[in-house]
Parts: sequence; structure tokens; C-alpha cells
Amino acid sequence: MALSNTIYNAVFKRNSVFVTTIFIGAFAFGIGFDTGVQKFWDSYNKGKQWKDIRHKYVQES
Repeated sequence: MALSNTIYNAVFKRNSVFVTTIFIGAFAFGIGFDTGVQKFWDSYNKGKQWKDIRHKYVQES
């Protein structure tokens, strides 16, 4: 019961704090999800992407 009261008083009691918490959480989730999917995609397609085979086709001058 004490934990729920603490969470209520810290986050849900004031609407401005609640909305700010939601925005920060959504922003953090978006960045974390995007980073995780990008790492998965890069590892799943390793050797098939332009960044992996560029050196075969582009000559640095």
C-alpha cells in the first residue's frame, strides 16, 4: 500500500507531472525501440547492406 501511495503522490497526483512523465516515457521508449530494431536489422543483414560492401565498388581517390 505504501508503494502505491508513493507512486500516486509522485506521478499521478498532479496532471502536469503525469503528462510530463508520459511524454518522457514515450520519447525514451521510441529511442530505445528504434535503436534495438536498428541493431537487430544490422545483425540480421550483415554483409548485405551498402555500408558492408561499399569498399568493393567505391574507390577512394
